[in-house]
Amino acid sequence: MDRVIEFGESLKELRKERKMGQTELAAAIGVSKGIVSLWENGLREPTLSHLIALADFFEVSLDYLAGRNL
Repeated sequence: MDRVIEFGESLKELRKERKMGQTELAAAIGVSKGIVSLWENGLREPTLSHLIALADFFEVSLDYLAGRNL
């Protein structure tokens, strides 16, 4: 069975693949850099609307962001 990747880990990976900083990502989806940091470190979970914005921005599914690579 594949290891389930946490949301924060998936988000950080996607951001780094695009060679973006947390500030750039935050500006792109309309949140603060601190919120992105909290998400990546697993200290806070995004709202559904933020998850959708992230999925749209990175052109991935919500399942992918949640680590559900079926």
